[in-house]
Amino acid sequence: MQTQPPVEASAVPEDRFSASVLRTMDIEIEGLVALREALKGELGAATLRFVRDVLALPGRVIVCGMGKSGHIGRKVAATLTSTGTPSLFMHPAEASHGDLGMVTSHDMILAFSWSGETKELGDIASYCQRYGVPLAVVTSRRDSWLGATADIVLELPGAKEACPHGLAPTTSTMLQLSLGDAIAIALLEQREFTPANFHRFHPGGKLGSSLRTVGQLMRPMPMVAFVKKEASMSEVVLQMTSQSLGSAFVVTDDMEVLGIVTDGDLRRHMTGDLLALPVSKVFTPNPYTCSPDILGVTALTIMTRHKVNALAVVENRKLVGILTMHMLLSAGIS
Repeated sequence: MQTQPPVEASAVPEDRFSASVLRTMDIEIEGLVALREALKGELGAATLRFVRDVLALPGRVIVCGMGKSGHIGRKVAATLTSTGTPSLFMHPAEASHGDLGMVTSHDMILAFSWSGETKELGDIASYCQRYGVPLAVVTSRRDSWLGATADIVLELPGAKEACPHGLAPTTSTMLQLSLGDAIAIALLEQREFTPANFHRFHPGGKLGSSLRTVGQLMRPMPMVAFVKKEASMSEVVLQMTSQSLGSAFVVTDDMEVLGIVTDGDLRRHMTGDLLALPVSKVFTPNPYTCSPDILGVTALTIMTRHKVNALAVVENRKLVGILTMHMLLSAGIS
């Protein structure tokens, strides 16, 4: 395999590099502006029709494309799937060797082809015609053979590629991806897809952690240190050490939270008779609380804003758990 010879880093002038990067951004921005304008006309009408058809679809959106358009299609399929629209990517070459068997009359094909002349999509288009599978095409040429075959043509505006030779797909792939994102978000909003729905499909990683609720992260009762307001500090210390949380709540007989004692409170009242003191002499009243239904990231914001390391989790005015900064950090929320 032939490769280009390496270029010394110092041989790339800073002003030339900056001009190149900014020129690419300018060209792609022009493409996005043209796409936005096109969405006010025929492209917008075609996109609305496509979205309505997908919302009524009993099956899946099966996305396909070759080359760079295929890479864009794979990403669009992933975005659709993760935002509530069942979708998968089917490679055109594999489709011609058996994968067409996964397509049913309940599905819809969404094909990406900038030129509209991608021959590898021929078998898929023929299959759609033969078995009545709806075919939508994202292309820049309505008059292409693929455009003429499709039920819905999402015609993108002609775009100047950022590549100075006009060869490497740059602006064209960005327009395909932008339209795909716009369609996915339109479908998400029409389905009233919530963060809770999103979490079902994203349980792992940073995103999954950020969508977990306090109820999923907290330590619940009875694994929470608490004492009644008549307790002595010796009882508080026993509770705190037994639960290893560094804090204990002071509650009423009905489990309503009156205050909190932290290890910092212990240090501030460290005297010879500390254990004999009533908790009422030591606790901090009206501690910060939260609901088990809020997101962990929201609880982190409360802790950070008020400079506390623990929150009482309260439901119907009763203590149901504790959430600490350590629990949030351990869950990957920071």
